[in-house]
Amino acid sequence: MLLLRFLDRVGKGIRTTPREALIAGAAAAGIRGRAFGFHSAMDNLGAAIGPLLAFALLRWGVPLDRVFLWSVVPGVCVLVLLATGIPKDAPLERHAAPPRLSFAKLDARLRALILAAGVLALAAVPEVFVVLWARQSGLPVAWVPLVWAAANLTKTALSYPAGALSDRVGRVPLLLGGWSLRVLALAALALAPASGVTVWLLFIGYSATLALTEPAERSLVGDVAPRDQRGTAYGLYNLASGLFLLPGAVLFGVLWEHFGSPVAFGAAAAVTAVAATGMAITARGRPRA
Repeated sequence: MLLLRFLDRVGKGIRTTPREALIAGAAAAGIRGRAFGFHSAMDNLGAAIGPLLAFALLRWGVPLDRVFLWSVVPGVCVLVLLATGIPKDAPLERHAAPPRLSFAKLDARLRALILAAGVLALAAVPEVFVVLWARQSGLPVAWVPLVWAAANLTKTALSYPAGALSDRVGRVPLLLGGWSLRVLALAALALAPASGVTVWLLFIGYSATLALTEPAERSLVGDVAPRDQRGTAYGLYNLASGLFLLPGAVLFGVLWEHFGSPVAFGAAAAVTAVAATGMAITARGRPRA
């Protein structure tokens, strides 16, 4: 199981950077937030529908191995769409080898975002911990797929408007606002007495704060990265996010196990606030042409 999960994540690591560079290159700067918002909305819609379909198949008595086989069908459809969806008469862009990317010469906002992404990954709360929190707060296990689907549907509803808003008000203001709301959501998970409908509200509210910032983060990279180094810039951004994700999750789990969930969520809120503050300070640098 660990090997299969590892291979799955390797696939995600390989596809994410070129996919984001492709979206950024295909969308003009004025609608780039909407493009990433639309992608995020569809991604989360699939994340809501897929588990519900799996749940229904299992309830209908379909063996688990058959459920995994059926899940291959959408994946094959994606590959066919990718192979046939690019117009055949579209010329492929060919560039000479780009100059070596210098982190110090990147736009101040991009440097700030990459650094903030690493700190935020260190403070990230894997959603499985939020599920664990909900279970400890009294949510019956049978309701877990439904609250998970509700959270993903909330992300679906918010992603496109959040991306469009970043096109109008700017990426950095939306990032700082969304991260501030995430701090409040984490503080509420740490401090609020959770029972009944409060569990649903806090679970969905935390997921909503994640949806608010994702399109703006990816759009900002596309806006300010050098055009011929956009793929490398997305690679740096995803590297910063992925590098600290595991140690951050382990640290969160250790805090939870030894000091309880309020301390773990409180620590995540504090580190998220540090990342937002660092982004606000660093991004004041003069944007590069």
